[in-house]
Amino acid sequence: MIDPVWASAAELGDAYRSGAASPVAVVQALLARIEKLEPGLNAFIRRETDTALLSAVESEARWKQGKPLSAIDGVPYGLKDVIDAAGQPTTCHSKLRLNHIAAHDARVTGLLRQAGAVLMGKLATHEFALGGPSFDLPFPPARNPWNRDYHPGGSSSGAGVAVAAGMLPFALGTDTAGSIRNPAGACGVVGLKPTYGLLPRDGVFPLAPSLDHVGPLCRSVADAALLLDLLSEGRPGHRSDGNSYRMDIDSGLAGIRIGVVQAFIDLCESQVAKALQHAIAVLRDAGAVIAPVDLPDLAFLQTVNRVILQAEGWSIHAGDLRQRAGDYAASTRKRLLPGAFLSAEDLLQAQRQRRRMIAAMQQALSGVDILLVPNSFDPICRIDDEVALQHGYARQARAPFNLTGHPAIALPIGFCDQGLPISVQLAGRYFDEALLLRAARGLEQIVSWREARPNL
Repeated sequence: MIDPVWASAAELGDAYRSGAASPVAVVQALLARIEKLEPGLNAFIRRETDTALLSAVESEARWKQGKPLSAIDGVPYGLKDVIDAAGQPTTCHSKLRLNHIAAHDARVTGLLRQAGAVLMGKLATHEFALGGPSFDLPFPPARNPWNRDYHPGGSSSGAGVAVAAGMLPFALGTDTAGSIRNPAGACGVVGLKPTYGLLPRDGVFPLAPSLDHVGPLCRSVADAALLLDLLSEGRPGHRSDGNSYRMDIDSGLAGIRIGVVQAFIDLCESQVAKALQHAIAVLRDAGAVIAPVDLPDLAFLQTVNRVILQAEGWSIHAGDLRQRAGDYAASTRKRLLPGAFLSAEDLLQAQRQRRRMIAAMQQALSGVDILLVPNSFDPICRIDDEVALQHGYARQARAPFNLTGHPAIALPIGFCDQGLPISVQLAGRYFDEALLLRAARGLEQIVSWREARPNL
């Protein structure tokens, strides 16, 4: 028997196949867990109790007939509330979208529906995946399950919280400057931002279309591979050899060349730096080849990302900001309004620099297979500490991989003195998620924190 609260998506599918668990019992257990923990964690904007149970009944019948739709038929999940599910609101955590009902599934939602996965609800985000955490919105911000006084990361905050708290085995989020990897790191789970364009974004409310990515937050690297197989099949860039992303995931670390960006680690707070150095040591001991690698100045990379994000964000929100600015949270307005003052030349110059940064990243990856960089540079701060929040958002190495579009994954490697998670980030070559996941899996198996769980 397995514990439905803490089982991974792959473990649940295996348990359904063997008869060790049933979709109905698992969904009932997670609904009870959600009822117990909400609204204290505020992970959910909307719960789908009745439809989830109906979907579980249908899934259970398929498993009994030996005709499951996929390996995750009957596995529960949640959607960041910028991703459409037909007939349900997509609020983007905003007053402006409270009455918006999605006419169709987002492409990723449709793929999960076709696979038989059970949608448990829509999850909290920062408003329009940008501003936050905010306390002047229709829904409260999500809370970190390790300590509710602390920030859960953003903007896929509800997704990170729900997975870390045992309410869901996986969720889908979005990532424009780190918004999958930030909550994954803050909540102690795995977060994958695939190569730009590998997963479809149809039906996902955009923040900055040339930077936006969709990806999973889950409990294990194996689950990230499983979900990538399902969601990327048939997409340009999917494994050209036709094999599963899971096929080589347990092949180990021997011979993988890992480039360490020491200049970024040198920016980290001491506890974070110590955890990263330990991760590097165990990678070397496991047979990985460690080499120093240089990347362009981090502040410059972040600035180029920010200019593009603000210009594209303004183009999407300009009409509402002119007519309904007061309906946005104060923090969202503060982040979007600078886009009004950017010129076409500013954007063109940023795109020119972006091409230079892509070339530099490609050059760095020409001599190694994987890059190792920090996720956040500091331990998680309190959710009500505005100064620390703003300081922390700049102290990270996530945005460069949105700018260049390279795949990146965050996974936990330890805890700080306050008992809050510390995370590492690995990045790889375009569409080489297979090797990236293999490296992440190898590290996960050595420095495994999966059994560590919040005291809820």
